Amino acid sequence: MTERANPDIARTSGYFLLNLVTGLFWFCLLVPLFAVSVGTLVIWVGFPLLVLTLVLARAAATAERAWLRVVLGVDIPQPYRPLPAGSAYQRAKALMTDPATWRDFAYWLIMLPLGVTEFALVVALWPAVLGMVFFPVYYNYLPATFEITLGNSVWLLDSLPESLVVTTLGIVLGIIVMPLVKGLGRAHAALAQGLLGPSRTALLEAKADHLSASRARGVEAAEAERRRIERDLHDGAQQRLVAVAMGLGRARNKMETDPQAAAELIAEAHADAKLAISELRDLARGIYPSVLGDRGLDAALSSLAAKCPIPVEVSVDVDPRPPTAVESTAYFTVAEALTNIAKHSGATQAAVRVTRTENSVVVEITDNGHGGAEVRPGGGLAGLADRAATIDGVVVVVSPAGGPTVIRTELPCAW
Repeated sequence: MTERANPDIARTSGYFLLNLVTGLFWFCLLVPLFAVSVGTLVIWVGFPLLVLTLVLARAAATAERAWLRVVLGVDIPQPYRPLPAGSAYQRAKALMTDPATWRDFAYWLIMLPLGVTEFALVVALWPAVLGMVFFPVYYNYLPATFEITLGNSVWLLDSLPESLVVTTLGIVLGIIVMPLVKGLGRAHAALAQGLLGPSRTALLEAKADHLSASRARGVEAAEAERRRIERDLHDGAQQRLVAVAMGLGRARNKMETDPQAAAELIAEAHADAKLAISELRDLARGIYPSVLGDRGLDAALSSLAAKCPIPVEVSVDVDPRPPTAVESTAYFTVAEALTNIAKHSGATQAAVRVTRTENSVVVEITDNGHGGAEVRPGGGLAGLADRAATIDGVVVVVSPAGGPTVIRTELPCAW
């Protein structure tokens, strides 16, 4: 995704001055090479020369993207298709059939006339502005009286008050020139994005692939959650309830013959029933905790922190309240992360910070453990990433050896 350009006036002006040099250089290099290569294609000599021309155009475009990022503040991603791993001919063919390569070449064809225009505007406008603004400083040193002819009138500029009028006009001109230069910078950035960046079709394809992958990960995460619930029900509450039923059945049989043993069996069944209720409550809390629905993220995460065996500092600022899907994802992200920290990190302290930006809810979990955590297939952190992917969220883990570990989850959430 591209970042909107917000060019600085001085850097934009400097870019326009240098752009004439770079545009002239690449135009004079690429156009003759292209003409010679096309002219010699009939004898096959032109094919490697054409490939060389397009490789140079790509290299120049790559450097231009980096330069535009620094000067005009626009981030243009690489638009190229991956080259195949086959022979040199197959790679060359893929390069030549990639539309992005030809857009790079078209960009350098346009840069010469565009660079001349931008250079001329900067060279004409800024000296005029500076000359008029500082006119009172040097008007006495001019070799002759400076005069301006307006129709039949002649305006002599030979005194300080009259020179200050010129300064005022120069300030007005500068006020006009500054937004003009910034507008030209944005227009140039938009042109560069159109030619040097991914096409709309490529962006849509990439978004579709991303959504497809997110959906697949979401389905896998939901299936894993379903299996966990089934396993917990089968191995926990279901076994307890079976024990309760068997104990009550034995107690009924002994009720008349051995009331004391029947009472003991009823007491055991009662204890098992309470354990089953507790396990069902924990299982329901794992599906969606009631405190989260009733009181929101702050209370729910504070409850998690209170149960963690190490001290956890919690800071939550997400007003207005996010949607339910975002809240539950943030909650279970913190729950899984704190469980991993308590089991594996060796940490003595952790912190949870949840904030809301313009377009997302950001969850950061940090600890002072030994580090070395990474996302492995089938691991707990991979489960966090899969859960976040169900709502198109992203999980980033930074955990150098020796710590600290930072788990940052960004969940889309517009105001």
